[in-house]
Amino acid sequence: MDDLGNEPWTMVQKKGNQFVVNDKPFYVNGFNTYWLMVFAVDQSTRGKVSEVFQQAASVGLTVCRTLAFNDGQWRALQKSPSVYDEEVFKGLDFVVSEARKYKIRLILSLINNWEGYGGKAQYVKWGKEAGLNLTSDDDFFSHPTLRSYYKANVKTVLNRVNTFTSITYKEDPTIFAWELMNEPRCTSDPTGNKLQSWIQEMAVYVKSMDPKHLLEIGLEGFYGPSTPDKVQFNPNTYAQQVGTDFIRNHLVLGVDFASVHIYPDSWISQSITDAHLDFTRSWMQAHIEDSEKYLGMPVVFAEFGVSSKDKGYNSSFRDTLISTVYKVVLNSTRKGGSGAGSLLWQLFPDGTDYMDDGYAIVLSKSPSTSNIIALQSTRLMMFNSMCARNCRWICHKKHPLDAFLFHDDL
Repeated sequence: MDDLGNEPWTMVQKKGNQFVVNDKPFYVNGFNTYWLMVFAVDQSTRGKVSEVFQQAASVGLTVCRTLAFNDGQWRALQKSPSVYDEEVFKGLDFVVSEARKYKIRLILSLINNWEGYGGKAQYVKWGKEAGLNLTSDDDFFSHPTLRSYYKANVKTVLNRVNTFTSITYKEDPTIFAWELMNEPRCTSDPTGNKLQSWIQEMAVYVKSMDPKHLLEIGLEGFYGPSTPDKVQFNPNTYAQQVGTDFIRNHLVLGVDFASVHIYPDSWISQSITDAHLDFTRSWMQAHIEDSEKYLGMPVVFAEFGVSSKDKGYNSSFRDTLISTVYKVVLNSTRKGGSGAGSLLWQLFPDGTDYMDDGYAIVLSKSPSTSNIIALQSTRLMMFNSMCARNCRWICHKKHPLDAFLFHDDL
């Protein structure tokens, strides 16, 4: 394990259905902490950014997904189209430079589908203020002026020179990937054509500017009209009417890996039951198989968790849900499959309870959860170091570590 710390800090790449770093497999155990940039702006809260990275690193987490946007809100990064607050940008610079210190890579999301931190609704508001005739927040996806606002913002972020490291974002290996949008939906067009067109244009645009970094869409993973035989895996019938289409969307040129979210407590019922675990297994397995069979790319389960506000919640159930997700990832890893990793929603340091949406995990208060996370990190790290890429884990050799790596104690 010690040798890993001395390897050069290079870009994460994709080879087939695996991520690789320095030509070695890179399976991901990671987390979400969305508010890092906003906290980094203020010196009184900046220490919380370092704290969460330090705690994440202590249990072996290697990837963090966070916001690289805040549009038109309190502490906005983008105050109006192409007008930025330099102090907030310096906050994002700090997040990127600090992540590197703790050997954590970042998935940076470029806009929100939802209204939190601005989102597509803010772009539509800006468009209306500029005199555009807009009738829906989904006009964000189709109106050429709003598309140009988005592209201009992408261009600014990707070409940002970090004030702490002097490295341009698009050249920085600390950034694992760009995400086009957090949880895009376009309910005004259930056919999916409007969103598909936007993904096609923006994926090519991002890649034309930054061919070095990986790119993902930010989807929740719902199956759509192009695969009627798959909609049975959706959590409910509404999911196939939100304008997204897992397989079709991910076949777009420029998209490197698939993203899926897992929220049975939002999608199925807010009362905790074992049905949530059954859904999680089948949902993950379906997407791993489709990523192998139809997409030929890795899939990351980029958000998953359970809310303490749910009826019947207890920390033991949360541990069971996390273990269930980790086990499915590990079983795919063992077979050289597309299951490339998972990102908890969400990790918080001490003293940030006022930001908790119910899903926060504070490691110091959750020793059993910390142990489960650390065990998964150790197992994936061993995979990453034990095997060369061309081995793909399926060499069928008995290894003395097999009992530890695959023992069914999760």
